[in-house]
Amino acid sequence: MAGLRAFGVTARAVTYAPVGFGDYHWAVDGGDARWFATVADLAHKPHGDTGPLDALRRAMDTAAALAAPFVVAPLRATGGTTVVPLDERYALSVFPYVDGEAGEFGQRLTDDGHDRVLELLADLHRAAPPATTPVAEVSFPGRRDLDAVLREPDEPWTGGPCSAPARDLLASRAEVVRARLAEFDRLAEEVRRDGGPVVVTHGEPHPGNLVLTERGPRLVDWDTVGLAVPERDLAVLPEDRSTRRYAELTGHVPRAAALALYRLRWSLLDVAEFVAWFRAPHSASPDTETAWRGFVETLDHLAG
Repeated sequence: MAGLRAFGVTARAVTYAPVGFGDYHWAVDGGDARWFATVADLAHKPHGDTGPLDALRRAMDTAAALAAPFVVAPLRATGGTTVVPLDERYALSVFPYVDGEAGEFGQRLTDDGHDRVLELLADLHRAAPPATTPVAEVSFPGRRDLDAVLREPDEPWTGGPCSAPARDLLASRAEVVRARLAEFDRLAEEVRRDGGPVVVTHGEPHPGNLVLTERGPRLVDWDTVGLAVPERDLAVLPEDRSTRRYAELTGHVPRAAALALYRLRWSLLDVAEFVAWFRAPHSASPDTETAWRGFVETLDHLAG
């Protein structure tokens, strides 16, 4: 694979790993060592102020600088960078191969497993922020485009086979989405007024981003890392047990408004990403089918 040599990796075998959604992954066998290579599609990454490559590099640099046992951190290539661009759209990061059980999105953890994740998050939230840590904005990427689409429900979508059905589905749920956006804005203002601690957060510490090892859970996919209130991470975990245990570990009692804000943000971000997906050029594929199911389920959830 192009770019591996920049990380000092000589591959004997490279095997595609059909995991995750959005990026592309390969298991790399070097004979006496193994690695996990990820190629990010920068077209689908947050842009930040200086572009998606710089934003991804800052996130990966932050993960590497944390140097914590629960972080599956990227290797550094020649020159110290954690991300090597392959062309204008794609960029490569390489990680150590971690032996363990990969979690799955939606997986229900045991009580012990849940508590170990909370202990991991408490340790992360106590960590000194590396200088590269980006600020995790409360607003979500695609909000402006989503607002514009809701104002123009009759504008045609012509990107591919799911464009027209997706437009019709969104139009049928437009009032629900508008109401939830207004709720999001109210919660964001309430949380802003209340203040609270700002810590290093992973952003998506759900089981799908965990590797369960003999020494405890480890977090992967650090491209969402950012400075935010702790509830940004806690919102993806069951509320009652998480609130009690996290307060015991840190002394900070998670706030209901902040938890509600980030749970709602998750769903609205999904809607914005699916809308962008189905408005853009696309073809029938397993990823498109997955996106369609996710779009339907997310709109149903917002309406529930």
